[in-house]
Amino acid sequence: MNIIIIGAGRVGESVAESLASEKNDITVVDTQPDRLSALQQRLDLRGVAGNGIQPSVLREAGIEDADMLIACAPADETNLVACKVAHDLFNVPTTIARLRSPEFIDGSSLLGKESGFAVDQVICPEQSVTRYIRKLIEFPEALQVLEFARGLVSLIAVRAVAGAALVKHTLAEIPKLLRGAEMRIVAIYRGNARVPADGRAQIEPDDEVFVLAATADIRRVLEALHGQDRPVRRVMVAGGGKVGLRLAREIHAFHEIKIIEADRGRCEYLASQLPSSALVLNGDSTDEDLMDDENVQDMDLFIAITSDDEDNIMSCLLAKRLGARRVLALINRRAYADLVQGTTIDIAISPAQAVIGELLAFVRRGDVEAVHSLRRGASEALEAVARGDQRTSRVVGRRIEELALPRGAEIGAIVRGLPAEDAPTPAGVQVIMPHHDTVIEADDHVIVFLPRKRMVREVEKLFQVGATFF
Repeated sequence: MNIIIIGAGRVGESVAESLASEKNDITVVDTQPDRLSALQQRLDLRGVAGNGIQPSVLREAGIEDADMLIACAPADETNLVACKVAHDLFNVPTTIARLRSPEFIDGSSLLGKESGFAVDQVICPEQSVTRYIRKLIEFPEALQVLEFARGLVSLIAVRAVAGAALVKHTLAEIPKLLRGAEMRIVAIYRGNARVPADGRAQIEPDDEVFVLAATADIRRVLEALHGQDRPVRRVMVAGGGKVGLRLAREIHAFHEIKIIEADRGRCEYLASQLPSSALVLNGDSTDEDLMDDENVQDMDLFIAITSDDEDNIMSCLLAKRLGARRVLALINRRAYADLVQGTTIDIAISPAQAVIGELLAFVRRGDVEAVHSLRRGASEALEAVARGDQRTSRVVGRRIEELALPRGAEIGAIVRGLPAEDAPTPAGVQVIMPHHDTVIEADDHVIVFLPRKRMVREVEKLFQVGATFF
């Protein structure tokens, strides 16, 4: 696939890294040659220095042969114009724009191809991060909560805790210990090593366990692996930027919230946008006296989401030392996120990784409905729809044991009876935790766990429909 990416910032860099690793032909356009040079030294891609809204620059980048343009520049207007130029002048089939403003949403007439900016898909890192954090507030025991099949199935990552019902038991014993719960453990990580998730594997304290479960059973599964956490009621947020404001607007009605923001002018703006129940404080979240005065020790969750990675790390370490029950840091640099995850800092979130899944679901070939990155991009889980029949499909009408899955890939769940996207979900939809002899039927939504990203292509090809395979 020939893909042009406008912008080599943090989001553009992460997008380029994800797509280049899958053997796409990538060209990145940016106004700063030094950024492009650094990218080209690390990744197999081409860089073009220039303004991505100029037809001459796009032509130099090979826009005439492009299958897709992804506009990830910092400014919304740049991304909108780039998509418009790519569509109107060069007939690029697919355009994706990173847009921060909530004024632009998918389906808006402003984005349409006939009279709008010709944007096929909108990605918004701030919205994705806010959604991600809200799930962690809803399920405080989890490290990650990702939804598939329109929310009927969830993939959760959880740290196993000594004394929980399933800890120190093998996977073969789980059906007897947790009766009636639709669930499947698809991966166990002990440190950086993956433990084979077969019936003999035993869950140990501190294991990072990935579970596919019917969303209705998530709380039971989390309690069985982690023990019961009390609900999150009090939240302190360091950073009143776009994510901080979005999050406060969405949770203030159900949670006590305090926001610490260093910029006084921004504090005044936050105070004007939020109800009086949300307390806005002007100060430094790395100031121990301020944190102590504001009773950080009483917080169920401390969230550091400033634009500075070091400040986020330091304020989380301070909040944890002073007694905050759980701390979460937003970290842009992947190396930092890998370093601190699972230490004193409970959860490290990469904004780029939070949005990658939404983007990849649109880029993937075949009938791929959703893609989510796990363990900061090392693994993936995807939802693919089985189309066709036994003659045209490699999966329909076949038992799971007959499928040519990559080694280590695991089909964790099948959702059967899900109608077309615009139709309401009927009561008869089945969530199936399959066995080796389960037969896949046409239109099944199949959720696959992949321990390595490079396996994605093989799974995509497996689900592609052809004229005939005989």
